[in-house]
Amino acid sequence: MREARRFFLVHDEARMRAKACVAEAPAGWQVIVQEPVRNLDQNSLLWVLLQAFSDQLQWPVNGAMCKLSPEEWKDIMSAAFKQESQRVAMGLNGGMVMLGLRTSKMGKRAFSEFVEFILATAAERGVSINEHDAANARGEAVA
Repeated sequence: MREARRFFLVHDEARMRAKACVAEAPAGWQVIVQEPVRNLDQNSLLWVLLQAFSDQLQWPVNGAMCKLSPEEWKDIMSAAFKQESQRVAMGLNGGMVMLGLRTSKMGKRAFSEFVEFILATAAERGVSINEHDAANARGEAVA
């Protein structure tokens, strides 16, 4: 038996093959069934949206308004999406570190909800999303 097998449970044949593989697996092996994780189009769209925030908004940091990187906007958005219930830890050399949500751990459904949250936040805060870039990121044909 190969080291690892992955089955996408999209039809009966795939389910039957997965069952057979489990039945043949040596003792001690493990089976994990989980929702699919986000795809590359979803990930690309996320960075288009975060770049729009980075380009168009300033945000208060240490008492001063400044531009933030897309990565920093991702931290802010993921904290807000989680209703800002993230934990804060003391840094090794002082300062504070946000212990946060990892979008890489999100399934497709949760990630779609996160993107919708960012789109709604963009509308609320007047951030324009370049539809051409967003369509490209989603893998859609652009005229």
